[in-house]
Amino acid sequence: MNKVHLLGANRSYDRDVQTVSVNQVVVLEGYSYDSYVVYEVTRDKWGITYHLVNLETHEFHTSDLIRPLSEKFGIGIYYDDANPKFLDPLETAALLTKAKEKKAEAERKAKEAREEYERIAKIGAERLRPLIPTDAKAVIIGTLRVNECDSYTDYYDYSIARTVILGFSKHTRNLFSEMRKHAANFEETAYLAEYNADYEHRENYSMGDGMYLGRNKYSGWTIEKEPICDLEKFIERYAHTAGDEANLCMKAPQRENEAQQPTATAAPSTLSLEIVEYSEKAIAVFGDTKPIKDVLKDLNGLFRANLTYKGERRAGWIYSKKQELKVREALATCIRV
Repeated sequence: MNKVHLLGANRSYDRDVQTVSVNQVVVLEGYSYDSYVVYEVTRDKWGITYHLVNLETHEFHTSDLIRPLSEKFGIGIYYDDANPKFLDPLETAALLTKAKEKKAEAERKAKEAREEYERIAKIGAERLRPLIPTDAKAVIIGTLRVNECDSYTDYYDYSIARTVILGFSKHTRNLFSEMRKHAANFEETAYLAEYNADYEHRENYSMGDGMYLGRNKYSGWTIEKEPICDLEKFIERYAHTAGDEANLCMKAPQRENEAQQPTATAAPSTLSLEIVEYSEKAIAVFGDTKPIKDVLKDLNGLFRANLTYKGERRAGWIYSKKQELKVREALATCIRV
């Protein structure tokens, strides 16, 4: 015998005893007060299961216990034992058809979302792999947190709206000075580059968020350091993030001999530069950029060695579209007519 004892109700219910039948309407009491119709009743070694369809949302639901409304106790699904209500079998069949169609549509959209996620992740993995230094032991990550706290229910949490990769590190020590340095690589985290003791959070305790840089734990941008223990797992984790080049905000690595050698010079009027619309939110500068790399850098540009433009891999500089006029004006004398 499969009995269920409800704490506080002071009685048990036998799950082997069927309480409602197909086409009967039942109600979820004490929570949403939604109404359902029973479209199937099945039995296994654990007892009876009632298969339900929501009369309004056409969503599927199951319950292993449906009690009489006259014995209402707490949240649960009940049937009106005084005035039981039934739907016509054709009405139940119509609701079941709608529920199946809705479920099939939801599954189709979920499949498309998975396939799109995998497509972007594949692109991101190919893009991210060559950007990881061979001596990298950790990555500096920026995350945009969205407050999901509810003081009424004493619930405190946040969700992540966006993640950007700000750079890599040769060590795993958590240094706020290093986090501030990488904060300058991204326009939206640049304000964290300035020293502010209030932005330094040390939650190195159980259930804490570790060490991170940010104004607030539950909202806004935060910066933290993450060890790279397994390269392939790291790439897998951040492949989808890297699928959008705007999320890769690392500075271009400086070559060893670049610091000792003077920058190559060329008459601005002889340079061949191309300013293009790279995406909805960004422009790119391609061409003879090396002689004026200091100018491009001063314009808050980000150099990328593996940009993809018109199906080709090209090196160039990325800027926000908000800076387009400023960039065009600064490079006007450098573009060959």
